Amino acid sequence: MSTTRLISIADAPELAALLLDNQLYLAPWEPHRPDAYFTPDGQRQVIEDLLRQYDHGTALPHVIVEDGRVIGRVTLTTIVRGPLQSASLGYFVDAHRTGRGVATEAVRQICRISFADLGLHRLEAGTLVHNVRSRRVLEHNGFQRYGLAPRYLRIAGDWQDHVLYQLLNE
Repeated sequence: MSTTRLISIADAPELAALLLDNQLYLAPWEPHRPDAYFTPDGQRQVIEDLLRQYDHGTALPHVIVEDGRVIGRVTLTTIVRGPLQSASLGYFVDAHRTGRGVATEAVRQICRISFADLGLHRLEAGTLVHNVRSRRVLEHNGFQRYGLAPRYLRIAGDWQDHVLYQLLNE
């Protein structure tokens, strides 16, 4: 059974190894990354940035853990308070653990925290049009498709369309 917990600087070496092992698998779904991103120092910088955002209340970075090992990450970013009370959701899971409900459960856990603990009203997520597995993860968690964003993000070197989803705390 997998669970999520707040990311820590101590996760940097394990995350770097995980990302390096999954580099080819994740490449079609991610922006181009410099080689340094896949090193412990690169991940330490990413984690430090995420934890600064966490300290400011604008991010909630979690790792996905199974049998004591980090097997992915699920993160809320762009947390906005005031009348919006919203955040953006992103996640990835080790290629060897896909298709087993790990991402679905991690998203379920972060949604629960988002609404029950953080008091957010809305979560949003975007997936590449052809990323059927990621769309299923969102749909299994009650996310509703609400639009298509043409050339939304530069992924794998190209500006690509994304299907937009939201989940409301209702």
